Amino acid sequence: MLKVALYNLGCKVNSYEIDVMQQNLQENGFLIVPFDEMADIYLVNTCTVTNIADRKSRKMLHRARQQNPAAIVVAVGCFVQADDENLNDMSIDLAIGNNKKNDLIPILVEYIEKRHERKNVIDINKETTYEEMTLKQITNRTRAFIKIQDGCNQFCSYCIIPHVRGRVRSRGEKSIISELTEPVNKGNREVVLTGINLSAYGEDFQKKDALINLLTKLNQISDLCRIRLGSLEPQIITERFINKISGLTKVCPHFHLSLQSGCDTVLKRMNRHYTTADYAEKVELIRSVYQNKDKEPAITTDIIVGFPGETEDEFNITKEFVRQIGFSEIHVFKYSKRKGTIAANMPFQIPVTTKKSRSLVLHEIGKELNKQFLTNYIGNKVTVIPEEEKIINGIKYWLGYTAEYVRVALPLQNFEDISSTSGELIDAVITTFLTDKILLGES
Repeated sequence: MLKVALYNLGCKVNSYEIDVMQQNLQENGFLIVPFDEMADIYLVNTCTVTNIADRKSRKMLHRARQQNPAAIVVAVGCFVQADDENLNDMSIDLAIGNNKKNDLIPILVEYIEKRHERKNVIDINKETTYEEMTLKQITNRTRAFIKIQDGCNQFCSYCIIPHVRGRVRSRGEKSIISELTEPVNKGNREVVLTGINLSAYGEDFQKKDALINLLTKLNQISDLCRIRLGSLEPQIITERFINKISGLTKVCPHFHLSLQSGCDTVLKRMNRHYTTADYAEKVELIRSVYQNKDKEPAITTDIIVGFPGETEDEFNITKEFVRQIGFSEIHVFKYSKRKGTIAANMPFQIPVTTKKSRSLVLHEIGKELNKQFLTNYIGNKVTVIPEEEKIINGIKYWLGYTAEYVRVALPLQNFEDISSTSGELIDAVITTFLTDKILLGES
């Protein structure tokens, strides 16, 4: 039995795909071992979103080669899809690009037998078919991640992803529902829909309201309690969209609405197709519709600091916009050059020290906003899906999330009766902060 060690880099889509690849390897008689152990085959599911991601991918491939020079080192995904030069890395024995991951087993078996063809990378930009990958066994008991879409048509000036993932390709409804049936029957109560550009789901079908129609059907699955959406683009937020999904009781009132900058001139250089006024209007629409239903939605976002040419005035405008919106949480990223993108060749690249200082400033603003958001929960009743046991300050707790993705700790001594039914919905009243980011719930 050949031993295979796997390592994953990058996004939630990559995480889903490596789970499928591991499942397929196990079903075909391969033994999975930790990456730091001796193995016959090392598989690295790579990332190339930034130059740093490239370096990490290369580092893990070289590490695999050093651990066992006689092993087969397999590079999978975006790193080998991005640049032919990467295919020539001497640490790589076998390269498998995107939309070929489901062919891992026949490609690997053929290589083991013949040792001649090492390049399995298609022209992803000509690919129009969604690569069907199905995860039969989901390890997280409470939350199932389901990939429903691949590719992106946006071509933001800082992003290489459309070049390595190709154009938008969507998964059929029947396939999605079929994959979800088994984990729900086994106790998964929440599904997270993920994709490279989730908002573009169904564009290739040329069907109106494709995502709404999918959500409507998922909402009808009896034992499923929550449907959580991954990152969305602001353009998808319309009155029709919000009015429709706010009426779907299982869709979480949590919107991770990608911003990237709170300054219009920076957004234009990024080739983002909206203004801050457009964005603020979308947030106001979400809040007004949900508040009419006595709900306070969580609005989270991503922001890039230090984009080429970002002046101090532009950064200050972003700071003010972030405060104006009042996000419940922000994820801050320092701009990182990516070879092959327009932004990499833009003038006035920002010094590392400036990017670092701006990142720290936004992190502090984010912490303030998050505390304000969480404080509003104190004294209120919430519903939590417990996910894991954890000891904090010597006390055992169940940790889980509300529909708004607020993390809550439930003392085990008060909730002993749920220890055997993790994954069920539990009602609790928030009494105080347990940590900066975790609230304490009592029965």
